[in-house]
Amino acid sequence: MSPLGFTVTHNDGFARVGRLDTSRGTIETPVFMPVGTQGTVKALRQADLIDLDTSIILANTYHLWLRPGDELIAHLGGLHRFIGWSRPILTDSGGYQVFSLAQNRVVREEGVEFQSHIDGTSHLLTPEGAVEIQDRFGSDIAMTLDECCPYPVGHETAASAMERSFRWAQRSREKLLHSRELISSQGSLKTLGQAQFGIIQGGVFEDLRKRSVHRTVELGFEGYAIGGLSVGEPIEVMYNVVSQTASLLPINLPRYLMGVGTPEDIVECVAHGIDMFDCVMPTRNARNGQLFTPYGRINIKNAAYAKDNRPIDEDCSCYTCRHHTRAYLRHLFMAGEMTAGTLNTLHNLTFYLDTMKKIREAIASQTFEKFRLSFLNSMAGLSP
Repeated sequence: MSPLGFTVTHNDGFARVGRLDTSRGTIETPVFMPVGTQGTVKALRQADLIDLDTSIILANTYHLWLRPGDELIAHLGGLHRFIGWSRPILTDSGGYQVFSLAQNRVVREEGVEFQSHIDGTSHLLTPEGAVEIQDRFGSDIAMTLDECCPYPVGHETAASAMERSFRWAQRSREKLLHSRELISSQGSLKTLGQAQFGIIQGGVFEDLRKRSVHRTVELGFEGYAIGGLSVGEPIEVMYNVVSQTASLLPINLPRYLMGVGTPEDIVECVAHGIDMFDCVMPTRNARNGQLFTPYGRINIKNAAYAKDNRPIDEDCSCYTCRHHTRAYLRHLFMAGEMTAGTLNTLHNLTFYLDTMKKIREAIASQTFEKFRLSFLNSMAGLSP
């Protein structure tokens, strides 16, 4: 029995609406997953996320493994109980840290040896270890450990990382399936309730992406992610890779584009058949004073907003826009008040989640292409 159910309910071109069923609730796709790297979406309470109708969040294996530790989290009842969140959680495997912490790690066939960014101690993260850690967390969707290349790299380097990612995916899948068999024989459903996604790598090279898809799909994961993008490549190159890769993935399983991105990127990649997204942009930009609106971005620290009595967006229904002005938000930001981060994050996540809802509605009503063009023109400040 699969731990994850996925049904496509509407199509409009390659864009699609789906229903992702987990033991902790149903997720409507396309979906944006707010990033809660260390078990918290920065600046917000879990109650705020519920008020925003957030259906799933993302947490990070590497960071939670180092602090407070997977064994402690397991001892305290698993990640959901530890952070007070009853809805689904997807955990990244730590593969992105193979890329982002390149100066503090060594990649070997066995796994990745990290020097902790917290205290400098050495830790070895293996594909099997990442499976065990995520099992202790009890996340609903677990990712395999992979190697992500920077941009640009040559074909040979990208091929080497792709091949290693595949071998690690094999080991990860074997580990999870063995654990399912073992725990099933003991009458426990804990591991049986966790889905596992394989990750497609290959840089910007079409032949490598094709090879990665073909071999990874044969391993029989519950879903597939496209990794190794939004690492510095030109935007059109990213869109081409997404389009080519998504078209090769199974139509009856969810497709997840990791770490992407801007609202414009999300709309464009939905058009290529992507179902799931995550990115730190709405929360990080909020803390830096950049706010998203349907008419482009606002930098709230600009002096032009010092006496501006309007909300961020007059058509937005978020708490921030219903109660506060641009002038007040600028004051909070310039004064360094923590409340600025909270109010700005509430707005930005509302914008992202509302955008996903509008995307789903447009696909269901067969008007997605009209929506896409209108949205992109509006974000660019162009008249209809």
